[in-house]
Amino acid sequence: MPRPPEISPSQRAAEKAQAEHVSLRRIGALFRHHRTPLAVVVAIIVASSIIAMASPFLLREVIDVAIPDQDVPLLVGLVAGMVGVAAVTSVLGVLQTWISTRVGQEVMHRLRTDVFTHLQRQSVAFFTRTRTGEVQSRITNDIGGMQSVVTSTATSIASNLTTTVATAVAMIALSWKLSLISLVVMPPAIYLSRKVAALRRVITMQRQRALADLNVTIEEGLSISGVQLSKTLGTAGALIDRFDATSQRLIDLQLRSDLAGRWRMASMTVIFAAIPAAIYLSAGLPATAGGMTIGTLVAFTALQQNLFRPLTSLLNVGVSITSSLALFARIFEYLDLPVEVDEPADPVHVDPAAVRGDVRIENVTFTYPGNDTAALVGIDLTVPAGDTLALVGETGSGKSTLGSLVARLADPTAGRITIDGIDLRHFPLEDLAKIVGVVSQETYLLHTTVRENLRYARPDATDEQIEAAARAAQVHELIASLPDGYDTMVGSRGHRFSGGEKQRLAIARTLLRNPRVLVLDEATSALDTTTERAVQQAFDELARGRTTITIAHRLSTVRDADRIAVLDHGRIVETGTHESLLEHDGRYAALTR
Repeated sequence: MPRPPEISPSQRAAEKAQAEHVSLRRIGALFRHHRTPLAVVVAIIVASSIIAMASPFLLREVIDVAIPDQDVPLLVGLVAGMVGVAAVTSVLGVLQTWISTRVGQEVMHRLRTDVFTHLQRQSVAFFTRTRTGEVQSRITNDIGGMQSVVTSTATSIASNLTTTVATAVAMIALSWKLSLISLVVMPPAIYLSRKVAALRRVITMQRQRALADLNVTIEEGLSISGVQLSKTLGTAGALIDRFDATSQRLIDLQLRSDLAGRWRMASMTVIFAAIPAAIYLSAGLPATAGGMTIGTLVAFTALQQNLFRPLTSLLNVGVSITSSLALFARIFEYLDLPVEVDEPADPVHVDPAAVRGDVRIENVTFTYPGNDTAALVGIDLTVPAGDTLALVGETGSGKSTLGSLVARLADPTAGRITIDGIDLRHFPLEDLAKIVGVVSQETYLLHTTVRENLRYARPDATDEQIEAAARAAQVHELIASLPDGYDTMVGSRGHRFSGGEKQRLAIARTLLRNPRVLVLDEATSALDTTTERAVQQAFDELARGRTTITIAHRLSTVRDADRIAVLDHGRIVETGTHESLLEHDGRYAALTR
């Protein structure tokens, strides 16, 4: 059975360093906007802890005074006081839980939203080099794994710390000699907790990596494209084995995480259990008893139990925080990703409807991150408003790359691209999306109705406008023939439609935005000859008054372009009209033949 590759010592060291790099101050900053409710929670915790300390003293009076003296009124008052203390602390506990949980959930919401928002700002290049399942795992598994820490850690620390301090003070007030016996366990408890925390932190990082691998396998294996691929290639068995191996590894990591340091903490439990025995022994010895009453002994024992519970919880919180640093490290890693295509510092606001559409590509060079060879070198082109530029060339010549730069899916490494003399990097991204419309060779449809897929491009579009765009893209009759018309569900990624049908829907969606500049990247490549001719006629009609940049392998689609540019290995080798390039008998003529 194939197993996922084991993490190398160098990877493990890198992950540990990454987790240690996370600043507790940065984690605390997540709660900056919730200071008031947290202050209220702390006040409630302090009040609840102080009120709860009355119970042992009431119990001592019951045993030492009320019962021996048969003082019924005093006994009733003391018992009522004990019930009242329990009732008040319970009410305060519910209020504290409500406030703290709400604060924690709001922090989780903000963290999820911040990560999603920041990832939306990443360039297309980030998503081409990152597994989709990995991105999903960071948002769901990693942030979900931090939920208990974020929602309860602050209040748990405050509650347990306050209770521990208040209990210690009450114990000293009852008997300072017995208090020394109880508190001797503190140093070894703190030491063991730190060791366990360090161990769990490393395991947590490995577990989240395994969860990400599992998420990737689910995304790749259960998407419609993945299922079709596995069925046609007969790889379902290997995919199942891969999923099984990753899931099996998760079992091992979860067990290691849950059992990490369990034997060490178990030894602390034995020590905690031995302390009451030592207290009873001290109370019975003449040298240490010092006239101690039965009520004092019972009250002190109750306090001692109350001390160890919050103390243990406090130590466990420390373990959780330290181990969760691995999760925070993975989330902050995404939040710290640089934005390659960002909003302009000084944006130039224009009315998209007033844009003429003059496009200039000035000495543009572009190199993909991590590559040594430039995809585009020294591109100079001018497309007057309303003209059509066709980009042709062999596969890998840089046509689609240049089209993506015009839509600002990436920024040039050198040079610039302008529309009406304004550098694309000076347009707000939302305005630029209204100015430049793109229909690519890979069509993506949402799992919703046809109408909502089209309206996604323009949320305020009326049904009449949606229908007009569909007619222009030669797809209205197809939609009307569907069982529910425009309210028909398209299916996952639009797989109920053929490639040509999906492209016509994408064309209609783009045209609904009415952009001044159109980038058509193999937009008709999946269409049959008859449909292609119909759609091309619609494009010819709609392109009047608009600037159109067409990228195509089928040279029949670019014959009527005002200008044709031939690319080869990222450079322009020829420009001209269809006729002039044929007469030149160069690269374009060779491609035509």
